[in-house]
Amino acid sequence: MSDRLPTTTDVLIVGAGPVGLTLAATLRQRGVDAVLVDRQAEGANTSRAAVVHARTLEVLETISVSDELVSRGIITPRFTVRDRDRALLTVDFDGLPTSYPYTLMVPQNVTEAVLLDRLHALGGQVHRPYELAEMTQDPNGVTATMSTGETIRARYAVGADGMHSKVREQAGIGFTGATYAESFVLADVRMDWDQRPDEVMLYFAPEGLVVVAPLPGGHYRIVATVNEAPEHPTLEDVQALLDSRGPAKRPAKVTEVVWSSRFRVHHRLADHYRADRIFLAGDAAHVHSPAGGQGMNTGIQDAVALGARLSSVLADGKPETDLDSYETDRRPVAAGVVAFTDRMTRVATLGHAPQRKVRNLFLRALNHIPAVHRTMAMRLSELSTDPTR
Repeated sequence: MSDRLPTTTDVLIVGAGPVGLTLAATLRQRGVDAVLVDRQAEGANTSRAAVVHARTLEVLETISVSDELVSRGIITPRFTVRDRDRALLTVDFDGLPTSYPYTLMVPQNVTEAVLLDRLHALGGQVHRPYELAEMTQDPNGVTATMSTGETIRARYAVGADGMHSKVREQAGIGFTGATYAESFVLADVRMDWDQRPDEVMLYFAPEGLVVVAPLPGGHYRIVATVNEAPEHPTLEDVQALLDSRGPAKRPAKVTEVVWSSRFRVHHRLADHYRADRIFLAGDAAHVHSPAGGQGMNTGIQDAVALGARLSSVLADGKPETDLDSYETDRRPVAAGVVAFTDRMTRVATLGHAPQRKVRNLFLRALNHIPAVHRTMAMRLSELSTDPTR
């Protein structure tokens, strides 16, 4: 049973994932009326994104959720790139110019729960299940029609509704890019793991990449590239990936698969982030490889940036031209992330032995250069996207 949808609002947000929740909370905190709708029933989302980087924790301070997130996650101050038992490149976040010199590992459903609690505290809510059917705009606002036939009128609308964004489609904004040939296995598991518990490990192997990262509750997140992933990877599937790509001297033993899925990865960027009174944020505007855990982080930062600009116009009386800076500032950031993660993915999935040998030698050489460590740490943490640094 759906709750009643308001008929008017300042900002309509479509999509109640981390990006939509962050934007709604940002607007509510600044005194702007916002209506957030989502087509899914509550609790339908699963633990997909699991990495929250330093820059994201910084911007989330503006809606007072960073401390709660940190208390519910696992602090990981190091990423390592490995070839079985040999470390090729180490990226330490210690010493970065931030109050959060680490990566936080926390499942997406927990991140969403923290953001939803904050939205409720600010007097907001998510209206479910409402699926957008049509969106039109005129010089004074946007009219959205839901699949139920109900309509809502807003001064502005934001698509935070993911890669297959209905808002982007209705706005007529192109989504340029392509799809990687490989598919990905994603699984949360319990396992006997005789490695560092506070480190994200990226294992390169001839068969492909596998990432192992700690999660709260004794779980581990496994991400791996395969030619054709099974729809629901089993314990045996995950064990085989770790046996062939993970540590050889102290191999992992998977004892339970808590949740698993497969997906294909695109690298795409919206041609524009704005079409008059309609805006895009998060995966509706950019999608890319999961390498480095950049996707949700870039989207949350989109939301805070857009929320600040919308509230400056709607609550503070600034000129509407201030909204132009959203695309100007945020689209180049996403373009850089798409390019960076694409390079990481292609380096990790080199198929020929001579290329892999050269890659490994190159990474080991880079590992001796302090400036490389800092550059990688700044890039992965997304602190490099802050122009004040």
